[in-house]
Amino acid sequence: MSIIYVLIPLAILLVALAIGIFFWAVRSNQFDDLERQGYSILFDDDLADDKQTKQQDAKSAPPAEQQTKTSTHD
Repeated sequence: MSIIYVLIPLAILLVALAIGIFFWAVRSNQFDDLERQGYSILFDDDLADDKQTKQQDAKSAPPAEQQTKTSTHD
């Protein structure tokens, strides 16, 4: 029965701490844009991969001027 004297204040302390953390998160705008992070997880890698493949294709392909010069000389 004496453990109840320890558990009740401990429970109140934990609830007060959780409420304090929640209000801190609300004040620091943690809940303003919930959708952006979800979309960045889904679509960020695709955009980065597209840019890398375009850069690699541009490096491996000869420039357009060189292609036209070689084709007109042949």
